[in-house]
Amino acid sequence: MTPISKENVNFVTITAEEAGQRLDNYLFKILKGVPKSHVQRIIRAGEVRLNKKRCHGTDRLSAGDVLRIPPVRIAHKAPAAAVAVPARDFDIVYEDEALLVINKPAGVAVHGGSGVSFGVIEQLRRARPEARYLELAHRLDKDTSGLLMIAKKRSALVKLHEMLRNDHPKKVYLALGVGQWLPENRHVRAPLVKYTGAQGEKMVRVDADGQSAHTVFRVLNHFSGSLLHNVGLSQLSLVEATLKTGRTHQIRVHMQSQHCPIAGDERYGDYTANKRLHKLGLKRMFLHAARLELDHPLSGDRLKLEAPLPPELQNILDILQAA
Repeated sequence: MTPISKENVNFVTITAEEAGQRLDNYLFKILKGVPKSHVQRIIRAGEVRLNKKRCHGTDRLSAGDVLRIPPVRIAHKAPAAAVAVPARDFDIVYEDEALLVINKPAGVAVHGGSGVSFGVIEQLRRARPEARYLELAHRLDKDTSGLLMIAKKRSALVKLHEMLRNDHPKKVYLALGVGQWLPENRHVRAPLVKYTGAQGEKMVRVDADGQSAHTVFRVLNHFSGSLLHNVGLSQLSLVEATLKTGRTHQIRVHMQSQHCPIAGDERYGDYTANKRLHKLGLKRMFLHAARLELDHPLSGDRLKLEAPLPPELQNILDILQAA
């Protein structure tokens, strides 16, 4: 890729490898260090031109498109001290020349930003300096563990994004809810909207004007009895959640909306219940991306991938089942 000057007007011709991306995502990538809000502003103002015409951030780029990028000089803050990104290898569930699937541990962000200096993708790039291409195909919340897909080729990423927009691959999670999950709540269709919380954090709520969101739930087990009563809880429900759409915090907010929030969820959960669950040893959110079923983005071969529950969550189930 030709280096982009932030001081002058640039004219960039989109290559076949770069085709298929949203215009705004492409600009975020090549204009590193420029705030996303500034990038969106120059798009809205018509300063960015696609084939000499005004454009939108959601426009998809095609091979041969010519993009005009204006100077993007902005007032710079004093640079913060650089944080060294440590190389890290993660448990590999599947890998070939186009696709890498890892079992992400809880407590690790998938990428840097929003107060996080680095995440999975930066650590993987540091651990694999010879890799020509590594990009996240989707995201998991920092406190969610489990299967995470990384594309090793641009063509694989484009195909994976297309598949994700069309309810494929099948993504199945395991979650422990505080309360009783009712059978009639098998399909939860509740639109979601993003907003900013009181502390500036990213939040999501059910809202009729939000984006459509659909999760299919299946109850795997109910837990009750003296062990829970001794810590002030009445019932817990282990559920399998299959995403039909992929909205931010979708499973977490859908479970909260059905009065069965995820155990250990500090943002959407039950604060008192979480403190009581801490006595049983639950010190993180009980949400795990357990299964992926998809056609390989390039070969079309059917892949069925699984990541077992991490020990800290399996131990909680063992305690509940033994009680």
